[in-house]
Amino acid sequence: MGKLSGKVALVTGASKGIGAAIAEDLAANGASVVVNYASSKAGADAVVEKITKAGGKAIAVGANVANPEEIGKLIDETVKAYGKIDVLVNNAGIFDPAPLEAITPEHFHNHFNLNVLGLLLTTQAAVPHFPAEGGSIVNISSVVATLAPAALSVYNATKGAVDTITLTLSKELGPKKIRVNSVSPGMVVTEGAISKGFIGSPFEAKAVEETPLGRVGQPDDIAAATTFFATDDARWVTGQIVKVSGGAR
Repeated sequence: MGKLSGKVALVTGASKGIGAAIAEDLAANGASVVVNYASSKAGADAVVEKITKAGGKAIAVGANVANPEEIGKLIDETVKAYGKIDVLVNNAGIFDPAPLEAITPEHFHNHFNLNVLGLLLTTQAAVPHFPAEGGSIVNISSVVATLAPAALSVYNATKGAVDTITLTLSKELGPKKIRVNSVSPGMVVTEGAISKGFIGSPFEAKAVEETPLGRVGQPDDIAAATTFFATDDARWVTGQIVKVSGGAR
């Protein structure tokens, strides 16, 4: 019996990277998992296959949570399959670096519509399907909310908003026995970080130099912390913003 046996977990943006690792770890701990994806059905199906081959339960559901009209479908499919939601992991996000002179209204809204509004509206739609005994919401933020590196003004701002929303919702949803926490990764080796040239670059070298534990993170580092917040081990923990970053802050 896993620590999440009998629980249902919905993970947004779970077709690859951190989201996929979270989905797999939640399933390994006994949860029935909904692997959400926006465009990569093949990636989501591969995550589901990995979970089911290991003896877990999972389904893939396509929905772009930047589109409010698709959020209802995601929640409906989750409840249709599993009857409830005990754990919501708001992981879906966009990361597109841009210096000040390159910022446009489109760049701004692309980030805020997914990283902030999508998180809020997904949470809004999910909360009525939590059981009376409550549950856990984990928002995937980033150390950039406080590190504030250059050329990331818009992305940094979205993660600062995520942390503020986490604190607010922990108070608002506490009476419903729903805990709300943020996990803030440092640099993590993901497909996105590789494709944007961060891994193996001077940027990575500088990040490692500024990280007390002396390495960049792996997706399973983030997954382990997220699963902690999802389980009853964190039953007395809410409104916390935990940096999972090897000490980088």
